[in-house]
Amino acid sequence: MLTSIANNLGFGSGIDTAALVADLAAASRTPKVQRFDALTRANQAKVSTLAQARSDLDSFADSLADLAAGGTLRSQPVTSNDGAITVTSAPGTLLGSYAGEIVVNSLAKAQTIYSGYTGSGTDPIGQGGMTLTVGTTSYAITVGASNDSLNGLASAINASGSRIQASVINDAGNFRLVLKGESGAAKAFTLAADAGADPGLSQFTSGQMTVGQTASDAAFTVDGVAYTRATNSFSDVVPGMNISLKKADPLSAISISSTRPNDVLKQTLGDFVSVFNTLKNDTQSARLSNNGNPALRAFERQLSAFIAQPLTGDANIRSLSDVGISTNRDGTIALNSAKLEIALRDFPDAVEAIFNPPRDTTRTEATDPGIAFALDALRDAAVASNGALEQVRSSLQREADNISKNRDRMEQREAAYRTRLEKQYAGMDARIGALKATQSYLEQQIKLWNNSDS
Repeated sequence: MLTSIANNLGFGSGIDTAALVADLAAASRTPKVQRFDALTRANQAKVSTLAQARSDLDSFADSLADLAAGGTLRSQPVTSNDGAITVTSAPGTLLGSYAGEIVVNSLAKAQTIYSGYTGSGTDPIGQGGMTLTVGTTSYAITVGASNDSLNGLASAINASGSRIQASVINDAGNFRLVLKGESGAAKAFTLAADAGADPGLSQFTSGQMTVGQTASDAAFTVDGVAYTRATNSFSDVVPGMNISLKKADPLSAISISSTRPNDVLKQTLGDFVSVFNTLKNDTQSARLSNNGNPALRAFERQLSAFIAQPLTGDANIRSLSDVGISTNRDGTIALNSAKLEIALRDFPDAVEAIFNPPRDTTRTEATDPGIAFALDALRDAAVASNGALEQVRSSLQREADNISKNRDRMEQREAAYRTRLEKQYAGMDARIGALKATQSYLEQQIKLWNNSDS
């Protein structure tokens, strides 16, 4: 119906009322559309600046946490013979200026035994019970009709929970059983056939199998103090160091020392200043674009306070301001390299603790958070449901939703207005058409009258 009206506008009057209706509708709708477009662009600009500030904060916190976790910001041990031992530092420990010597007398080894050859891995070997003893713990091994083979015996040992690894080795069509335990003298094991077991199982007892290697502990000295360990890797001898023994040489002493990544610490602090200033400027832009939002203003104050926030429990170096970082009048920060050099010279462990906070019974995340943890906590608080950045983001989302809803309502009103115009002008057009028809009739009658008079 409405389409018909619109299509026939101007049909009776001869006036282009369709164009007139379109122009009137556009004159009403266009400024409103332009207003909503402007509101949408303004909202998107606010969202963009806020998103940039949040992205800066996320990247800042994550990259700093990755650096700290990766170990590049803490002292690392070095040895005089990397082929004999490897040493790494443990997070939360300060190696300081440690120096020592280690002599590796013997490596920890795991017991291995192997059987003589059999025909194949699936040929019957005899049925019955066997007892596998590891240290002081015994495990029952059963060979029955369903697993009467070398492969079956190996599977039963692997399923026993003894942590003895059993495998069947194929050597040019001949098969043998190989058993391997865990390293350390306490993990030595025996395998014995139970009374009443088929005689064939006796060939797989410890007395009949060949010893490839006996179980033994690692033996070594650190600065002349003797130690033994069941494995070749341990972290309980030198505090803060994970040591792995690779080769025994009783006649050679291997030196262990530590090196502090001072250049990396300096570079990281320089990068911190640069990224912090970017975050500060982007947060300020977000605040300004959001009409001085108080939540963003509060977050800016938190950023400024971060420089003086205690990061360690050390009496000499507690915060970033103690290592040469200061706040400028505009809120950005700067690094005093000379002050940093003095701090690294006089209190090197305390400076490192900012990036590698020590962890023990008295030094925790509460007392010594370190820069990565403190920044992560600042980020988590800001993006939490009641945090500054999340509050602003939610507000902008509600604003965008309201703009969209109001735009939809405006479009509905303008569509109704155009429909009314079409009806009104269709009626006008019909009336003008009727008047023109009457005019034409009268003109014809008058002409006839005039002709008849003449």
